[in-house]
Amino acid sequence: MKFIRDSVHGNLHINDLEIKLVDTPQIQRLRRIKQLGFTFLIYPGANHTRFEHSIGTMYLASQMADHLNLDEDKKSILRICALLHDAGHGPFSHVSEAVLDDSHEVLTSRVIKNSILGDIISENYDINDIIDIINGKGVLGQIISGELDVDRMDYLIRDSHYTGVAYGIIDIERLIYNMKLENNLVLDKKGVQAAESTLVARYFMYPSVYQHHTTRIVNSMFRRSLRKLIDQNIIDSKKIYQYDDADMIMACRNQDGFIKDMIKRMDNRDLFKKVDSLKLSELEDPQKIFKIKREQIKKAENEICEEKNINPDYLIIDMPEYPSFDEMRTLVSVGDGIVNLSQISSIVGALRDARFNHADLCIYVPEEHTSKLADFDFYDYLDLPEKINKHDKQMRLVSTF
Repeated sequence: MKFIRDSVHGNLHINDLEIKLVDTPQIQRLRRIKQLGFTFLIYPGANHTRFEHSIGTMYLASQMADHLNLDEDKKSILRICALLHDAGHGPFSHVSEAVLDDSHEVLTSRVIKNSILGDIISENYDINDIIDIINGKGVLGQIISGELDVDRMDYLIRDSHYTGVAYGIIDIERLIYNMKLENNLVLDKKGVQAAESTLVARYFMYPSVYQHHTTRIVNSMFRRSLRKLIDQNIIDSKKIYQYDDADMIMACRNQDGFIKDMIKRMDNRDLFKKVDSLKLSELEDPQKIFKIKREQIKKAENEICEEKNINPDYLIIDMPEYPSFDEMRTLVSVGDGIVNLSQISSIVGALRDARFNHADLCIYVPEEHTSKLADFDFYDYLDLPEKINKHDKQMRLVSTF
């Protein structure tokens, strides 16, 4: 038995099996993967890692198991799944994932099966069972990857702690101690306010941290560089889980041309500028934005660059990353029945209507090209839904109060 001192949860104990897993190269790599990617360029304290998050999630999984009175075997399985749930993340976490064909869940399954992690696990458990739970299957899977899971609880409070943005502070104790097992993981009605608070926290953390306007620009610049590294076979996207942040930066520094220029710009904070944006809340059908394919975006970028005499590498149309807010579907125990959180919470209903308020479609170019796009209009290049009539929008807002 050993202890790890965590800055958020305090002393976390780990047993002999968990020590063996923690000491593998696959888990140690997570010490070199920043949880929030390039957000440290905006919030200097955001240097926490996937490793910290993984052991924090393991701790919360243990707390949940104790509260639900799970036996020691199930508790051990939950802890292992929580520890390993992000083992497949690529460099800079979700920043790189947007460029890859496989999600980090798929990559996590691959790294567990094809590394010493699988050998260690198979001494005590079935690898496929562990992978199923990590991917959210079964009741135990709902604890690790469900509507209101321990993964989400840890990263919200951890990201809030390290960025200094107080929106992410949530009542984890109240959430955990109002959970119960009734064929599914269910929230007791007494925990509804804590669940609402979690939803509100995520809602505000997106524009403030996860989709901060400068974060999006930096992420876009890096992703374009990573895409070129992959296209040039310098990086194997199928084995992205073998690289850490430093590996990726070094790979970029060792290139010439565009890739090296991007890293130099990021080093010197000579970032692209936003020249135009389109708020999704102003559209009749905001969901249609997320159906636009990468090929359509690339075609539009090329057309704009040809018209404005800009190198195609140096113009980026950036789609917003939008959370699904799965917490709205959290099962809540009310009397003898089970309902979705959205059915009994007016706050959830309001968030459903407000969820597009901070999301926007953006276009970025280096500062020297901004004047060339002074008259830019997204509607000239993309098939977009109609805008909401401003008068109708005002009438809808009035009718909600």
